[in-house]
Amino acid sequence: MAHIAGVELPKDKRIVIGLTYIYGIGKTSSQEILKKVGIDVNKRVKDLTMEEEKDIREVIQNEYLVEGELRTQSAMDIKRLMEIGCYRGTRHKKNMPVRGQRTHTNAKTRRGRRKSSVVKRK
Repeated sequence: MAHIAGVELPKDKRIVIGLTYIYGIGKTSSQEILKKVGIDVNKRVKDLTMEEEKDIREVIQNEYLVEGELRTQSAMDIKRLMEIGCYRGTRHKKNMPVRGQRTHTNAKTRRGRRKSSVVKRK
């Protein structure tokens, strides 16, 4: 089983899909990585040799920002927006949609379910 960037890749999937289990790598960047290393996109994760696995690991480590580093950078970017007090930062603070979506209706995912103010009496 391949272990790349601190993530166990599922052994029965194609390598192009398996790499997308790493935070920060999507299908396009997965295809780019495999093209640089010279591995067929239809190859299964369980069929990788140790050398191919090492090559993939090196490319990801040297050229891509993934997993913990990327999560940290994203969190710091949001924190910076909140500290400078810009509109996007205040929306993050209020736990509201940031990119201009309507909030009168919808936005339940971001705002959360509202508790009803009516309490039943016994």
